[in-house]
Order: sequence, then C-alpha cells, then structure tokens
Amino acid sequence: MEMSSISEQLADAIAGAGEPPREIVEKLLIDVAGLCVAARNTDYVRAALDGWEASGNCTAIGQTRALDSAGAAFVNGTAAHGEDFDDTFEGGPIHAGAVIVPAVLAIAERERLSGLAALKGIAIGVELTCRASLVAPKLIHKAGFHPTAVLGAIGAAAGVATALGLPKKQFVDALGIVGSMAAGIIEYLAEGTWTKRMHPGWAAQSGIRAADLARKGFIGPRTVIEGEHGLYHGFARTTSGQWDKLLDGFGKRWVTDTVAFKLYPCGTMTHPYIDCARRLAKKVQIEDIAEVVCEAAEGTLHRLWEPLKAKQSPPNAYAAKFSQPYCIAAGFVLGNAGLDAFTDGRVADPRLRALAAKVRYEVDPDNPDPSEYTGHVRVKLKNGSVVEERQAHIRGGKHEPLSRADVEDKFTGNCAYGGWSDAQAESFLIWARGAFDARTVDLSAFRK
Repeated sequence: MEMSSISEQLADAIAGAGEPPREIVEKLLIDVAGLCVAARNTDYVRAALDGWEASGNCTAIGQTRALDSAGAAFVNGTAAHGEDFDDTFEGGPIHAGAVIVPAVLAIAERERLSGLAALKGIAIGVELTCRASLVAPKLIHKAGFHPTAVLGAIGAAAGVATALGLPKKQFVDALGIVGSMAAGIIEYLAEGTWTKRMHPGWAAQSGIRAADLARKGFIGPRTVIEGEHGLYHGFARTTSGQWDKLLDGFGKRWVTDTVAFKLYPCGTMTHPYIDCARRLAKKVQIEDIAEVVCEAAEGTLHRLWEPLKAKQSPPNAYAAKFSQPYCIAAGFVLGNAGLDAFTDGRVADPRLRALAAKVRYEVDPDNPDPSEYTGHVRVKLKNGSVVEERQAHIRGGKHEPLSRADVEDKFTGNCAYGGWSDAQAESFLIWARGAFDARTVDLSAFRK
C-alpha cells in the first residue's frame, strides 16, 4: 500500500480542522491592509503595478487600477512586505501574512467567495507557512534563499486551495505544482536592492496560479515537500526535517496564534536591540559613547552584521533596515526607529553614521535564536564606565502580544503615512470587523 505523502496528510488534517483563529486572522487582515496603504506611493510599488500587464476585477489596496487575481496578490504582497513592517513568526523567521492575506483576498474577490471561506483560507495558509519554517531551522537562509519566498508559496497554494474548497487530489496537486514555482534568493543583501520586497507578492500569485492549474487537472508531485528532489532538498539541502513540527496537531493546535506584529519597519531580529538602545539613550549622552558592543546570535550575522564595515555604513534606506549597527544608532539618536528613520536622507545623517560606525558585535554561542529573538547592547563610555541593557524577547510577539487596539492604531498610522484620510482608514476598519461574516469578499471600495 502506498504511504501517504506529507501533502496528503496535510489535506486530511485540513479537512478535519477545527475553528480557525479568527481574532489573529482579523489582526493580520488589518495589519496587511495598513501596510499596503503605507507603501502605495513608493517607487517600488509603482514599478510593481506598472510592470503587471493584466487587468481584472481584483483590488490592489490603495490603487485605482483593478488587476487580475495574480496581479492583485503580487502588488499587495509586495506592498505589504516592502517596508519590512509586516508580521513575523518567531522560530522561522518567516512573514506569513504578507503572502497569505493578499493571495486569499485576491482569489476570494475574483471568485466572489464568502468571508468564511477567506477566513479559513488565510488561517490554513498562515498556519502551514509558519509550521513549515520550523522543519529545518536556519537551513533555507544558510543555502541563500528567503524562507518567506519559498515556504510562502506552499502556504499560499494551501490557503487558496482551502478557500476554493478544492478536493484532496487537487489540493495535493496544487502544492506539488507550486513547489516548482517557489523562488527567492537573498542577494538583495549585497546592495539593498528591491527583490526581497517582491518575494511575498510572487509567492502569493504563485499560489493562485498553482491552484488554478490543479483545478483544471494539471498534476504535481505528491512528495513535493519531503521527496528526494523535493522542496527541502532544493532549498534547505536536506530531506531530513522535523516533520512533526509541521504535522502534529495541524488544524487543532494553531501556532498562528503566536504570530508577532512588528513595532519597527526593519529586520525582525533588530527589534530587541532597538528597544535596548532606546532605554540606554535615556541614560547616556551620545557624544560620550566610545564604543557599542552587542552579543549576537551566529545565525543573524550574515543578514544583519556582516560585512561589518558595510553594515556600519549602509548605502541606502532599504539596506539600513537590515543593518544592526544602523538600527541601534537610530534607537539612540532618534529615540525610535519608525518609517521616518528609513529614508535615504535620514540614512545619510552624519550623527547616525558616526554612531553606527562605533557598533560591533561578539558572538553569543548560547543565544536561543531562532526560537527566541533577544537583544543586548553594551555601551563603553569615554570615561571608561560601562552601561548595558538586555531584552529576552521581541515585543509584539508571544511573550508581549499587541492588542486589537494596538494593531488598529498601527494601521491608522500607516494609513496616514500613505495619504489616506481618517475617514478612509475608519471605513476599512468597519469593513474588516465584518469581513469574515460577509456573503462575498469585495474590496472595490478601497481602490483609491
């Protein structure tokens, strides 16, 4: 008898899944929409929109032009992730909301699906994406790929297939097909270019295309996830994963409930360090600082710390988001690290550059990354004294979650940043409160 593949086991688990975690999914919907508005006037979103040929009846939030479902998913996913202000999952790290919410909203709007179908699709897609990031921790990044791009594609296909109510065979085919569409290298780190921004959008539209192909009878490999030449072999260089992290309790015990909402628009692991720097800024004078030394996890070095000279002097605003020295300097000098900290003009500020040049790291071999994101900043003053701060976790996550009101406040601020009026922002919040009870998903009121 043929053994069930992981995709088939997932299909069975999803068929028997319990009530989706509505509260967290509503927060994800609100957060992603606010991020789409915040980025709607940026050059990279304009390029993504103008570079997409097909039009249709689906909404790119904050844009007047309606697109086909793949285009709406691509633009919304790119916008949602573009400022690196979207949700993250501790243990991954991975950004599920920016992939799954755009994918499922687009297919739901195209097919006039119910709000309940969209709720189930988002919940399953996020859950699968997050759990998949636990199977082979660190290995996808180490191989040079972006986990959100790779695993997000699988999650998007699952979320779209769930929202559409595809039968088991088509669900398995959709996952099998999207495995060959998954992509996303991390060479953007070299010069702070834009490709990471589009990874969630590309994964989102891939999920829609894979589900559409499966629905029409196109066949994909059953063993796309665990196979000898499967997804983890290709992107993590292994076929030995912690499959229990993916399968055990799927649809019954929701890890989605622990998704973290970002408080700063920059790399996830920088956040506890920014918090430490902000606290230290109240204790020391910037001009008295001789050196800043931080304990860091080995797994974060290639993205946030190295090459150190380049990270101390990022070439542009996007590169600064993945520079631990710059983010720490922003916490000290600006007292925060909001959207206004990541502009090309701000990154050229001599005060920030001078302090960033004094920041270095020491590897902490006992750092719990990626299961926990910690922070440590030690300041050596010119008079020889030393002050330091530590933080054991990221704020906004499982240890210190944001309330619904917190997420709505973040949404309102992002809408203001993107040029929406208070009335427009409130209109979306009213819609979001009933979106998953609606007979059909319709975002057309938010094309402006």
